[in-house]
Amino acid sequence: MCRKAVLAFSGGLDTCWGVPYLIEKGYEVVTVTVDVGGFSPAQLEELEARSKALGASQHVHIHAKQALFDQALKHLIAGNVLRGNLYPLCVGVERTLQAQESARMAKELGAQAVAHGCTAAGNDQIRFEVALRALAPDLEILAPVRDDAPKREDQVAYLQARNLPIPSHGSAYSVNSGIWGITIGGAETTGTELSIPEDQWVRTKDAFDRSLTPKRLILEFTQGIPTALDGESMRPIDLIERLDEIAGSYGIGRGIHLGETILGIKGRVAFEAPAPTVIIAAHRELEKLVLTKRQIALKDQLAAAYGDMVHEGLLLEPACRDIEAFFTSSQQRVTGKVHLLLRQGSVFVEGVASPHSLHAASRAVYGEAVGEWTPEDAKGFGRICGLPTILAARVGGGTDESGMGVSASEKKEPPSIAPKNFEEPESGMGVSPMRTTGVPPVEKNSHDRDGHGTHGRDAHATPADGQATRGGHS
Repeated sequence: MCRKAVLAFSGGLDTCWGVPYLIEKGYEVVTVTVDVGGFSPAQLEELEARSKALGASQHVHIHAKQALFDQALKHLIAGNVLRGNLYPLCVGVERTLQAQESARMAKELGAQAVAHGCTAAGNDQIRFEVALRALAPDLEILAPVRDDAPKREDQVAYLQARNLPIPSHGSAYSVNSGIWGITIGGAETTGTELSIPEDQWVRTKDAFDRSLTPKRLILEFTQGIPTALDGESMRPIDLIERLDEIAGSYGIGRGIHLGETILGIKGRVAFEAPAPTVIIAAHRELEKLVLTKRQIALKDQLAAAYGDMVHEGLLLEPACRDIEAFFTSSQQRVTGKVHLLLRQGSVFVEGVASPHSLHAASRAVYGEAVGEWTPEDAKGFGRICGLPTILAARVGGGTDESGMGVSASEKKEPPSIAPKNFEEPESGMGVSPMRTTGVPPVEKNSHDRDGHGTHGRDAHATPADGQATRGGHS
């Protein structure tokens, strides 16, 4: 009996080659395209026709853009996740869901195996297989591109020899497209010095060939979710697609990411992410208005950890659920409008407004008016705020003539501050740190901590050597 394999099918060279290859290995092949965006209706029809022309017994199209947003994208927005402060995880975030849906379809169709078109040198093989092993450990995993390692020109020759369709990008570039962006890999990205040619960009293609008038937009968020563009309410996935088209025409979101791969080596990939670039910039600025500094600081730390796990294919890791719970809580007041100016190659945040503005909640105006404190309060705060630094300078060497810090070893030994009648013990027993500085230890009484009653020697301290003493603190 012929074994059945479900192949995660993007329509690119690797998966196109995989269909006839698996058939020749004795498998009945069902192709599954998990649509996470990036395809037009015409392209989806072409994918199905290509699959059948390659010999697949069946092609299944799964609509998954909304599922991707609910499972991952809303959390990437909440965390303002940018890998290397640049790359919004355009494609890596999709792989867990694609593996999940492929495994579900394999079980529904009674297949014995799930196949993918990932190579041995990339991240996607890990992302797919971590998810598949977690969700469907009983299914066999087939990875013909990784295991047989054909060269791309050999794949093209294989398809040509059988008179089978070849994807339009041929063997020169590998392109992955989704709602959160697109990645492009080619000879230039295997090194570190060159960009891909202008004609290989997709969503920002020709954006710099002509002069464009700057464009203003108003992006609205409701509890951290983008919900309206220029006053028009729409579903987040529709807003993302609309904004992607607008921002892409201005060349926004184009970049080349250089960073760590899951495998431990450095990797480089070109990407286009017009909508994510704009949304994350706008969302971050709105958060500055409505979140406290400690919320932002903690969220940034968790976002870095979350981005690492998503990048490494660990979206199913329970720790991701914990971080997502924090993200959800943090977004309760992230509601408002962000005014944006699009120019060629950049987005500028002109301003933000929110009913939860912490700026508007204050009676003080930075640099202008002290509505929450008095000038005397500010004077005292200035002394207290820098006290740790002042004490460190006092102990560690202070400053030289230029005002720069000097080390303790460079500082001249200060005069002793020990009371004149203080003598080192002759017993050889240990001496407390306070005794070594010549400062008498504070004796505590048995009274409670509210300050009532006397406190031993503090209550009767006498200034020594002209140093005033108050409550034991000099």
